[in-house]
Amino acid sequence: MGELREIWNGLDWSVLTDMLFSVIPALVCIMIHEVSHGLAAYWMGDETAKRQGRLSLNPLRHIDPMGLVMLVIFRFGWAKPVNVDMRSFRNPKRGMALTALAGPASNFLLAAFLMAVYGFFFTPLYLAGKTGNTVLDLLSRTIILSIGLGVFNMFPIPPLDGSKVLFSLLPDNMYYKLMQYERYGMIIMVVLLMTGILSTPLGKLTGQVITAMSTYIAAPLAELGANIF
Repeated sequence: MGELREIWNGLDWSVLTDMLFSVIPALVCIMIHEVSHGLAAYWMGDETAKRQGRLSLNPLRHIDPMGLVMLVIFRFGWAKPVNVDMRSFRNPKRGMALTALAGPASNFLLAAFLMAVYGFFFTPLYLAGKTGNTVLDLLSRTIILSIGLGVFNMFPIPPLDGSKVLFSLLPDNMYYKLMQYERYGMIIMVVLLMTGILSTPLGKLTGQVITAMSTYIAAPLAELGANIF
């Protein structure tokens, strides 16, 4: 038993811990993103997502394995798409655009909220030692991933959400024709991310959004929190 205890105590858990700290924020960001798609569609009359259980806060219902891996490794990824029946909308093209827009918007709102929490409670959490720093680390990772997911999905490349918003401005005959081919776009997206062609502009945009939020949200609230605590 003593030898087993020594082996157990000598194991390096840092890799596993770091992986866990990457997966948890990714699951949260994906769940919020997809539930927002489903809720937007539901509020506009389409119950497809509700019938398929996609309004659930259980992140396991929304995972696409490859998309989760890409999100953890490259900070840009995707979830299992929420099925939408655009025939349920009064205005199908506008309904699809608003449903698509709800996903990235939810990620930016989540990031803004967590940025506010991070800034306001930074001082007490930082002074709390290891536990507090762990919370700050999780908040930071979730903020970065959420912004990255929002930025990534706003690119107007099928099948990302930005393409649905852009396509809604096209004439009907072009719109429905392009929508038929959007499923092939994911192969292109994976290649672009893995080769780094798309990662550079996405990284720059994400960094700019993070900097802006830090300046106008986290920094003022950090100062306020320091004065209070």
